[in-house]
Amino acid sequence: MPIKGVLFDFSGTLFRIEPVRSWLGAVLAQRGVAVAGADFERYVKELTAAGALPGGPDPQRVPDRLAEAWATRDANAERHREVYTGLARQVALPDPGLYDALYDRHRSPAAWRPYPDAAEVLGALRARGVRIGVVSNIGWDLRPVFGAHGLDGFVDAYVLSYEHGIQKPDPQLFHIACTLIGQDPTNVVMVGDDRHADGGAAALGCEVRFVDHLPVEERPDGLRALGLVP
Repeated sequence: MPIKGVLFDFSGTLFRIEPVRSWLGAVLAQRGVAVAGADFERYVKELTAAGALPGGPDPQRVPDRLAEAWATRDANAERHREVYTGLARQVALPDPGLYDALYDRHRSPAAWRPYPDAAEVLGALRARGVRIGVVSNIGWDLRPVFGAHGLDGFVDAYVLSYEHGIQKPDPQLFHIACTLIGQDPTNVVMVGDDRHADGGAAALGCEVRFVDHLPVEERPDGLRALGLVP
């Protein structure tokens, strides 16, 4: 059966967040905070272990006080900020304003890079008349990221968990997306990097195809290799 619609995950599928090192470095520079080299390396290591960067490495351990909120962090914008700034506050940074500044940095288009083949695959699908949606577990509006990188013109609908109070793998989120792109789920492919979260689309009858959540440099043609377009 021909593909009439494709739903894409955001983080780790179409885009990749910058590394913890550049994330922290950009915010320190923005705020004019100078730290010694050894301290910088320690902060990078501790923030990585804490899982403080959304879209980056998962926490090695979620503190008990954040455990309940962590489970539903993507269903509410305020909760998302609370969880990730809370994770970051496990690290004793030199400026108390850094925690919110780090959170705000990860929401900026500059913090994200599209995978090398994202524009090519999206453009080819668009040229064939395939309807495209983005379905993301996220606590903020990612539309400006697509706009800044020139990919917004390819997307027909955005379905973001925090706007609906529903997180993947709940089939309702994928149902909303299929409705918005005007396609029956059986004619739609879901593309993602998380077999649990993105695999929820299969409950509706969508085919699901997966890419590896790798750094941009290590995945030049992961989307192209899925066979969505000739």
